[in-house]
Amino acid sequence: MDHQGPAVGRRRLLGAGLLGAGLVAGGTLSGCTSGTAGGSGTPGGSGAAAGSRTPDLDPADWESVRAQFPLDPSYAQFAAYVLAAHPAPVRRAIEEHRRGLDTDTDAYLHGEDREEIVREAAAAYLGADAPDVALTDSTTMGLGLLYTGMRLLPGQDVLSTEHDFYATHEGLRLLAARTGARVRRVRLYEDPATASADEIVSRLKAGLGARTRVVAITWVHSGTGVRMPVRAIADMIAEANRDRDAADRALLCVDGVHGLGAVADQVETLGCDFLTSGTHKWLFGPRGTGVLWGREKAWDALLPVIPTFSGRIDLDAGEKTGEPYRPYGPGGLLGTPGGYHSFEHRWALSEAFAFHEAIGRERVAARITEQATRLKAGLAALPNVRLVTPRSPELSAGLVCCAIDGLDAPAAAGRLRADHRIITSVTPYQEVYLRFGPGIVTTPEQVDQAVKAVASLR
Repeated sequence: MDHQGPAVGRRRLLGAGLLGAGLVAGGTLSGCTSGTAGGSGTPGGSGAAAGSRTPDLDPADWESVRAQFPLDPSYAQFAAYVLAAHPAPVRRAIEEHRRGLDTDTDAYLHGEDREEIVREAAAAYLGADAPDVALTDSTTMGLGLLYTGMRLLPGQDVLSTEHDFYATHEGLRLLAARTGARVRRVRLYEDPATASADEIVSRLKAGLGARTRVVAITWVHSGTGVRMPVRAIADMIAEANRDRDAADRALLCVDGVHGLGAVADQVETLGCDFLTSGTHKWLFGPRGTGVLWGREKAWDALLPVIPTFSGRIDLDAGEKTGEPYRPYGPGGLLGTPGGYHSFEHRWALSEAFAFHEAIGRERVAARITEQATRLKAGLAALPNVRLVTPRSPELSAGLVCCAIDGLDAPAAAGRLRADHRIITSVTPYQEVYLRFGPGIVTTPEQVDQAVKAVASLR
């Protein structure tokens, strides 16, 4: 893509209603490390009353980390990842942006390029370049942009798996309806509890065709907790691409929503071509935010789906094409949908990245792994439980799924909440399992309580 050419003044675009704004370079907003938790109507973390002062964050202290959340401390919160609570720095950033927009919308909207600051923060967390990051509202939006915009040549096909979420399956169905491409699915394992990396890679390799252009997988399967060996899959696809022309390369596209914030790997470690994820799950980012990252050259395979307000607008395009305006720039900017969004949430996203970076991505991942491993060991030892998620940390992440003898998952979740004050979730699939998500808002002691409570279910 041509990144050169005259830039249109940002204020001019804003004045024409064509560009939103973004966040503060380099980290936290003023007042976002201590003070009053804004907008919470629920008890504060670690027993703080609503509206009370949230303690300053000590990222080395897990109790201090938990205290940043307004989650009801009388419950063990094993489903906090589903639609995350906002930690104190994120809540305060949202409130600061809301006040700015409410007080003087024009001045605040036309001020700093807050969108670019969010993009820079996302890129730093992902280990990527900011121009390659598009901002979205959710994983589903990212998948829709990815598969609706994918360019396919005649005869190219798509490979996916039986284990992906509805949004991937539907996005690929719509891609097939638009292009006529064949979409094939492979089953990567028969029993999730005994799945192996070799089995997964070999089954996916067997499904790869000579004209396969898109390989769509999910980093961590939300129905079983199985974590894909993405690096090994990427290496297998790279070998298959060795003698292919650029336009025929198989592109590895990853739904990363249950890996981002739970696993420490960055995009270069993963080796994929595209990664999309909501940031309001394991990252505990503002609700209604997400990212879509693609390699610089991979973005050439996508057409923008929604007109962007980011990047540059060629005001002279009319002289060449008869069209009055034409946006251009790197893929992440062109791939960011325009329109006005919930800006106070989008602009606060950098605080979520800063919160995780302050704690340390490796420490967060290790904390989640420690508790998930402890939980799986405890559940596997119970005679009334069938563990669904692999015991191996390399093939799992934060999600832990299981089945209870003689009790369906919704009933088990209801009993755990009502009788034991343990909040879990159930898998939204044909095979419905009880699902736990230990993380930075839970403790090893709560894991032990959960195992004891499950043991009592009959």
